[in-house]
Amino acid sequence: MTTIDQDPADEQIGRSYQIGLQIEKRGVEYIPDAERHGKPWQLGGMWSGLVLNVLTVVYGSLLVTMGLNWWQALLAIVLGNLTWLIAGLVSVAGPAAGTTTFGVSQLLFGRHGVRPVAFFNWIMMLGFEVLDLVVMVLATNALLELAGIAVSPAGQVAIVAALSVIQAVLPLLGHAAITRVLRLLAVPFAVIFVLMAVLVAGDVELADSAPGSWALFLGGIALTASGSGLGWASTAADYSRYLPAATPRWRIVTAVTLGAGVPQMLLMALGVAIAIAMPDATDPVSGLSTVFPAWLVVIYLLLVIVQMVSLNGVDLYSSGVTLQALGVRLARWQAVLVDGVLCAVVGAAVVLSGSFYQFVSNFLLFMIVWFAPWAAVFLTDMALRRGRYPRACDAVLQSFSFPGVAAQALGMVAATLCISTTLFVGPVAAALGGADLSIFAGLLVGALTYVILTTLSTKGESA
Repeated sequence: MTTIDQDPADEQIGRSYQIGLQIEKRGVEYIPDAERHGKPWQLGGMWSGLVLNVLTVVYGSLLVTMGLNWWQALLAIVLGNLTWLIAGLVSVAGPAAGTTTFGVSQLLFGRHGVRPVAFFNWIMMLGFEVLDLVVMVLATNALLELAGIAVSPAGQVAIVAALSVIQAVLPLLGHAAITRVLRLLAVPFAVIFVLMAVLVAGDVELADSAPGSWALFLGGIALTASGSGLGWASTAADYSRYLPAATPRWRIVTAVTLGAGVPQMLLMALGVAIAIAMPDATDPVSGLSTVFPAWLVVIYLLLVIVQMVSLNGVDLYSSGVTLQALGVRLARWQAVLVDGVLCAVVGAAVVLSGSFYQFVSNFLLFMIVWFAPWAAVFLTDMALRRGRYPRACDAVLQSFSFPGVAAQALGMVAATLCISTTLFVGPVAAALGGADLSIFAGLLVGALTYVILTTLSTKGESA
């Protein structure tokens, strides 16, 4: 009997369909080699689908609303998106260790020492979930208003509740379903954003306005980095862990850095253009009909809802496995449901408050305090290990690893001293006229402290 060899890519697609129709059972535990499939380009495609969303446009718009002129905003976008290299490097740990980002982080901080850091990551994921949910509600409200239907506050709460239920489906299905849906959504969203860019070009006037201050420019870089690679680095290994262990590292780094960084830079630049064309908009939805034709606005809003549902699939999935790393005794699907309820409550509060842009900017900047030093500790540890990790199920974990915990704590102190937001300005930032150096301070202090303490610890053990 004659057999036909199946192409590995087709085999992966078939497997994705099969897995995507049932609830994934895997949490933070080690992924066996037999369950590892896929290629780096598929991982890059997932990240492309993730960043091709309206929140990326919002991040670009925020740079203009905070006071940067057009060339400062574009430069901040390029510099901030270079941090996708960090997410690419963290992704290498997934196939090497066979577990999630915070499964690996237990090796750095200890079984109990990782819990405060995992808590911060869980809070960040919850914040991203709230942002996505609020955008979905805004888009739904805009569609109803176009249809002549006024939405009351009670109606908005009902919309929040309904969307919260819908967005829980994809993360319950798991990794294969999430990655495939995001790859599929990348194409239609790329098309709609190209159309928007063409149509908005005629309304953009690049006047020679005075540039914002040096402090504002540094804040713009911090905000951009927080919403791009640096902010997503803590979830990177959650998805790369399903790649075979023998996958070349440079291909993983390249796929993530280019797959996410290039489209995100272009979309943030579109956000800058839209902010210049619609200077009075108070959120990413209001005012669209004054710049774009109604038919495009309707298609765009429908795609926004679908995309935000998918994007929250990533957030809810990663926050679920982070809760497990935190030590909460819940199955992954139970963790997803817990997060979904909390997201709905906070999301309703943000929708009713009407302060979307302020919530976004303060949220992104405050998260730097913990994830800048964490990224520094993670990448420094990876360099010291040369990217070699024990199997997650075989690793002997300390309860508390002093070098990791101390480096994280000191890095957070340094970042807090250097942060500048509308709610709090650190003493160092205040002395520098409001310049936000929190990213640089957190990365530098976290990395140096970890190297010094790890070296001293190693010498002490060998003595």
